[in-house]
Amino acid sequence: MTSLPLNEILMLLAALTGAGLVGGLIAGLFGVGGGTVIVPALFYAFSVLGLGGEANLHTAIGTSLLTIVATSWRSLKAHRSHGAVDEVVLRTWTPWVAFGGLVGAAVAGITSMEGLAIVYGVCVLVVAAQLGLLPERFVLRPDMPTGWGRRIVATGIGLLSAMMGIGGGSFGGMTMTLCGRPIHQAVATASGFGLAIGAAASLGFVVFGWDAAGRPPYSLGYVNVPAALVMGLLTTLVAPYGARLAHRLDKRVLRKAFAVYLLVTAASVVLKAL
Repeated sequence: MTSLPLNEILMLLAALTGAGLVGGLIAGLFGVGGGTVIVPALFYAFSVLGLGGEANLHTAIGTSLLTIVATSWRSLKAHRSHGAVDEVVLRTWTPWVAFGGLVGAAVAGITSMEGLAIVYGVCVLVVAAQLGLLPERFVLRPDMPTGWGRRIVATGIGLLSAMMGIGGGSFGGMTMTLCGRPIHQAVATASGFGLAIGAAASLGFVVFGWDAAGRPPYSLGYVNVPAALVMGLLTTLVAPYGARLAHRLDKRVLRKAFAVYLLVTAASVVLKAL
């Protein structure tokens, strides 16, 4: 970053700081690891400042995944203090979620920026539709899947979350609510998936993007180190406050607010990439 003009360095730091603070709040509030804030913020910052090129979206996603590790740990700790985490679901689903995260990183590594943007947008729209349009108590089955059903669904959660740079809260939370779990328990438990997804997928983004062209400076594979440090620190500090706020809000307000936010996020990324 030292090769950039001072005004561009300050602009980038301001963007990272703002996104890190808001991302941490979103992480604790909705259990999404902040990725739905960090990914579009980094993607736009890299593009506006003329950094990188065709690998900008991949780098934004990989960087977001690394920040999720510490943020998810803090968010999970805060939710546990409220007794909202289903420890059995967290323990039995985590290995398969992590495996899916690694697979998702590999798939993202061979996907174009346009293709990755479409996957991001479509997946975010699905989650937004589920939260904003379906009745709050709409369920597909009375409880969480077990056996091969758990393995397949958990791997899918990890795979899609890795390709979007989010911590598993979106798809994990959606899965739990569709299986009859209360929204607060779903948000709290799914926040724990972020630790496994972030660790496995960010490692994959480093490996699979090691020699890729069009990356912003100071990137290891598809992970931008300065951005990960700044945003990781800020999101980690702010996440517990979002988790506390989540337990004070009406759950219907929580669902609608998250749905609207996801719609805006999906549109911004897809339009910028295409």
